Amino acid sequence: MAMISMQRIFTAFQGQHRLVSGPAGEVALVVKRVAARPDEPIIIFEDATGRSIDFDLRGGDREVLARLAKLIPPPVEEATPPTEPRGRGRPKLGVVAREVTLLPRHWEWLNAQPGGASVALRKLVDEARRASGDRDRERQARDAAYHFMSTMAGNLAQFEEASRALFADDRRRFTGLIADWPADIRDHIVKLAYSDRA
Repeated sequence: MAMISMQRIFTAFQGQHRLVSGPAGEVALVVKRVAARPDEPIIIFEDATGRSIDFDLRGGDREVLARLAKLIPPPVEEATPPTEPRGRGRPKLGVVAREVTLLPRHWEWLNAQPGGASVALRKLVDEARRASGDRDRERQARDAAYHFMSTMAGNLAQFEEASRALFADDRRRFTGLIADWPADIRDHIVKLAYSDRA
């Protein structure tokens, strides 16, 4: 079965205008060309977090892309099927051993579950992830929008009120408060905050 991972998207702003949005390499090369003749400062943001990030743009295009590949590995498009038949024993699941501290009654319950404590804990975590997945995505989107907004719009009119509306999840009030902000900034904030809930 093919596994497709999310590709990390970055957006560069030059002053109040969106310059480019896309994968790291694409954004870096556009910024490199524009930065050679800057009119206004350029800031690159990672869309998933809303935080600014610096790319090392020294040297030629190949050098820039090689450094980015180390910093931001490309997404894994497909899981390659094993070329050899699987041997005996446990499959390689990428299991990481870590310490977990629980009360004796928790250990008793976990150990009484089919498959033991490890299987029970994995099932509990998977169930919790499914149950809170939407809330987690909404929180991450809101946080990304706020981080971007703080950097690019912290000095704009009604920033504090807009922040309160964002965290209260009052979309109508929020979009009304930022309606007069520069279009590219406003549109990017709305995209970060609400694109998965369109």
